[in-house]
Amino acid sequence: MIVSVPGALLLFIVVVALLRQGYVRGGSALACAAFGFCLASTGIAPAITALLHSVAQFTSLH
Repeated sequence: MIVSVPGALLLFIVVVALLRQGYVRGGSALACAAFGFCLASTGIAPAITALLHSVAQFTSLH
């Protein structure tokens, strides 16, 4: 799945906001990012991609 630049920028802003508010610490954010990269190389990646596409379609309709 290719994430568009606005989508990646939005996620970056959310992560920065969570870090600044203290809800997420730097180590936790790095661990989640590393987990995401590892998860993307597994067999479940197509299912996650399909789920994200479905959610995006649903939210764009409402």
